[in-house]
Amino acid sequence: MDRHTTPETIREHDVIDLLLRQHSLIRDLFDEVDRSQGDARTEAFARLLRLLAVHETAEEEIVHPFARRKLVDGESIINSRLQEEREAKEMLSRMDGMDTSTSEFSRQLQILRAAVFAHAAAEERYEFAELRATTSQAERRALAVGVKAAEALAPTHPHAGVESAAANLLLGPPVAIMDRARDVIRKAMGKKSTGGGSTK
Repeated sequence: MDRHTTPETIREHDVIDLLLRQHSLIRDLFDEVDRSQGDARTEAFARLLRLLAVHETAEEEIVHPFARRKLVDGESIINSRLQEEREAKEMLSRMDGMDTSTSEFSRQLQILRAAVFAHAAAEERYEFAELRATTSQAERRALAVGVKAAEALAPTHPHAGVESAAANLLLGPPVAIMDRARDVIRKAMGKKSTGGGSTK
């Protein structure tokens, strides 16, 4: 192992380990949003929203199409995951721009948390475990490269209704540019997230 290689970077060469690590980060961010207040809560939610948007887009572009073809009953497994992802994106779009100090935000956060955790558990049980059992190391390494590339170009805000790989690839780059421009403007103005929803 050279000085630039750590157990973590080795694991992230495997797409399943990469995605599981992201699921863990998502759970940690939900905890951070839950226990934070004021600007710290708004900032933590912005990071959660961004991670979820980027993570789901990469799964939809790279992992789900591969699993649909590779797994026994892949069509049914992936259709269920895509429906869950659409519902989560719709919730996130409604919450993007909400005042994070309100009781309504806290209520919506708990609903979202339950939905995202259930979705992650279903992915891990029905998709990731089966993929690990039916793919080679080389395939999982190639998928990890694809996921990282997709994440680099993914929108940073949820866009419900764009759950297919084709739709993501068609809309992804321009929407990602618009999202990133909005992020930069918000940061420059020192404002909380405003106006939100999806840009289509």
